[in-house]
Amino acid sequence: MHIALFLFYVLFFAAAFVWPTWRLWRRDGVNALVLPRDDSPHGLVGNWFRVVLLALFAGLAAVALGLPAEVLGPLAWLQADAVRGLGWAILLLSLAWIVLAQRQMGRSWRIGIDTRGQPPLVRTGVFAISRNPIFLGMRVNLLGLLLAFPNAMTLSACLLGEVLMQVQVRLEEQHLERELGEAYGAYRSSVRRWI
Repeated sequence: MHIALFLFYVLFFAAAFVWPTWRLWRRDGVNALVLPRDDSPHGLVGNWFRVVLLALFAGLAAVALGLPAEVLGPLAWLQADAVRGLGWAILLLSLAWIVLAQRQMGRSWRIGIDTRGQPPLVRTGVFAISRNPIFLGMRVNLLGLLLAFPNAMTLSACLLGEVLMQVQVRLEEQHLERELGEAYGAYRSSVRRWI
């Protein structure tokens, strides 16, 4: 089970981040990775995203390679086969949702806020029901991880991820409001932030 979970996250990271970023660069010459490494609020969120991702990967890899899962502080109240099964179902559905949202985002796909030029605002597909379907999928994914592998590490990743995504979404909203003005305001008033 631990090896499967680690392999799932390798696939998840490749499908959700690496492939769309590479595809955009190859097709359009656009670097979608625009998270800064500075002391700005946007840079702080980006740095913490990196820390959470690296810690999560390191923990999952260590357990897959034989580290006893008990070291990560199991959450006994969530230890049940039905809960783990639900977690896996959520993981798979969230991956499909995120891949669909990124495909529909097309040339507007970015990791971070692109201050070099505003890509077009996407309002169709899943973006017609959620202004942030990729972040929504990531939030759901972290919940699925917590249920599939309930321990202190996954609970921490879920809580930290939630805070970071809430902050990042608000930073992006401010940026879009400045860049797109009334067009973004109209979109914001007709489509919910999450769902």
